[in-house]
Amino acid sequence: MKHLTLETLIAVWEEMFGRGLFWLMTGVAVVVTVAYVFVLLRDRHMSMRKFLLAQLSMPFGAIAAVLFVQGITSSGFRDIGGPVDVLVLLAVAAAGAIGLAILVYTAQSLLRKQD
Repeated sequence: MKHLTLETLIAVWEEMFGRGLFWLMTGVAVVVTVAYVFVLLRDRHMSMRKFLLAQLSMPFGAIAAVLFVQGITSSGFRDIGGPVDVLVLLAVAAAGAIGLAILVYTAQSLLRKQD
């Protein structure tokens, strides 16, 4: 593999998660992102109270993402062999943290009226 393309990444993710789960996760991510943009455009400002609560949820998102990926793959924590494995695990944790923060902020904004 000389070039890393989007098609290659999609094929790897489909193989890792399964086609149905991968596209379900992609669909959920798109829906949450559209809802987040809607909330930002509707409110025209970020609520610092909601933002703080969203930030407090980030460690839970990081842990959940790492455990989810470890559960899906056939490897475990004992199989972490080098710096690339650690970097991938940190990237998964960061994505989970950011994703849950966006989800929490959006859910708060959609379910509650203004501060």
